[in-house]
Amino acid sequence: MSQMDIEYAIKKDVRNNPIVREADRRQGHEFLRTAGMWALILLMGLFAAWQHFEVIRHGYEIEKVLKEKAEEEAINRRLRLQIETLRSPERIERIATRDLRMIVPPTSSTLVIERVAPASADKAIVASAALSSGPRR
Repeated sequence: MSQMDIEYAIKKDVRNNPIVREADRRQGHEFLRTAGMWALILLMGLFAAWQHFEVIRHGYEIEKVLKEKAEEEAINRRLRLQIETLRSPERIERIATRDLRMIVPPTSSTLVIERVAPASADKAIVASAALSSGPRR
């Protein structure tokens, strides 16, 4: 190879004209249809996953509420037991005699009031008082 051949190869100006590509409408419509189908499939998948996770979340909330209900029922049982303990007649009598220095009334001064069913049509309650020798049980 001569010096001239190398120079020519280096100095040769190659013109590449820019390639102009025309838009193919059919291919564009096909791309949009394919992209739309994929978007629809993606949205359906996201919707199904969202529903699934909502069901799971509601299941956890139900379990939490049931646990809270059981705890509240236990507290309710304890409070009812405490109320019944505080309402017991023995306790009330003990507090009245010991702390409040009250006395037990004699049986001769006890007055028993009995309720009698009304004979008339009105709903009034008729009470009659009768002295008795002791309290009725």
